Amino acid sequence: MRVMSAKTFFLFICVFMFLAAVSNASAQQPPSAVISDPAPDKAYPATMEAPDIPSRGAPDQASDHFLMLHAIIYIASGAGPHPTVILMHGFPGNERNFDLAYSIRRAGWNVLVPHYRGAWGSQGTFSFANAIEDTQACIQFLRDPANATKYRIAAKEIVLIGHSMGGFMVSRAAARDPNILGVAMIAAWDIGLSKLPDMKHRGEVFKDDSPRLAGTTPESLVAEIEKDAAKLNYLDDAASLKDRPVLILEADDRNIENNHAMAEALRKAGNKQVTEIHMTTDHGFSDHRIALQSAVIDWLQTFRMTKPN
Repeated sequence: MRVMSAKTFFLFICVFMFLAAVSNASAQQPPSAVISDPAPDKAYPATMEAPDIPSRGAPDQASDHFLMLHAIIYIASGAGPHPTVILMHGFPGNERNFDLAYSIRRAGWNVLVPHYRGAWGSQGTFSFANAIEDTQACIQFLRDPANATKYRIAAKEIVLIGHSMGGFMVSRAAARDPNILGVAMIAAWDIGLSKLPDMKHRGEVFKDDSPRLAGTTPESLVAEIEKDAAKLNYLDDAASLKDRPVLILEADDRNIENNHAMAEALRKAGNKQVTEIHMTTDHGFSDHRIALQSAVIDWLQTFRMTKPN
């Protein structure tokens, strides 16, 4: 029997390790939408617009009075109509995930990024109750036939994604609207479960961030949570979401236990389409932005959308 020389064996090991490394790198390659631009469409190029979205007025105003939410819509290239994501930011919205919005658009989806009442120049007063209504108003905006035509929207193909407080908002909106196709909750804050000593921490956050939000104070925000805690728990949404895909992305933050509890509640309700992913990073996914985008794009690619005519 021929014995392999030490030199040949060494070369064999080197080649094997190289091929293994190449294979592993290929397996971890981010989706193309995260790292490369699609071919341009001259007739229907990717673009963006800044519509104002009508939402309800204050309780003491007439029911037909609307306040306008500032928003940006990223429109995918191609004639469409395109499936569309509503991407809701957190409290107060320092991280608005625009890098994620661009990746989603490169994957062929439109992305609407709105600002709640009283946030970042939108009209009106910020509150958690108002933000719930504002999220629903954004869904109706996309379904309006004139808007669907103008922005190349497939009005029956809407997915909601929310970060932090936005994660609560998209869960609640989808629970109330069975026609939403799916929900992604990124480090989602379960507002009603903010208890002491966590409430003390939230109060400090409110002091720092509430100046960015019109018509509210740290005290009023704490009071709203204490008064409406039973209505601000996203675990209550699990049964209504049991038949739809739900992506739960967790970070090493104060929300991780509630995030995992939501995944468990969904599974207990019979949801077989729960994707739960933990990343060792902070609340803003500061050093996992590519990983965040990759996870969301991979999840969106599981939806079977109607191909445009």
